[in-house]
Amino acid sequence: MKRPNWIARWQQRVMPVEPEAAVRVVPRPARRIAGLYQPLHAYLQGRFADTAVLTFEQIESLLGFALPDGARTHDEWWAGRGADAGASGHADAWKLAGRTATPNLQARVVAFERVPS
Repeated sequence: MKRPNWIARWQQRVMPVEPEAAVRVVPRPARRIAGLYQPLHAYLQGRFADTAVLTFEQIESLLGFALPDGARTHDEWWAGRGADAGASGHADAWKLAGRTATPNLQARVVAFERVPS
């Protein structure tokens, strides 16, 4: 059964349809890293391999300064839970590049693995 025109006109006045643009979700801009650890972030962001293994010396060469003592002696520093984690934001360098950091302190290397998305 066909609906009378007056019902269609009444529904349009009572229940207007919003244009799709009005309900569009605007994405938030990606968080960017700045500061001392930005060169490490840029390096990891540009790697296509799922795993990037860097020596402490290679990391220091990228950064242009020596890693703190905590990076050489404590796994927690690489997990972003060290004493200076909040102040320096060093873990953002790999976390915002979509990676985790797994150090081998005896071998003086760190494996940065891509987090599956």
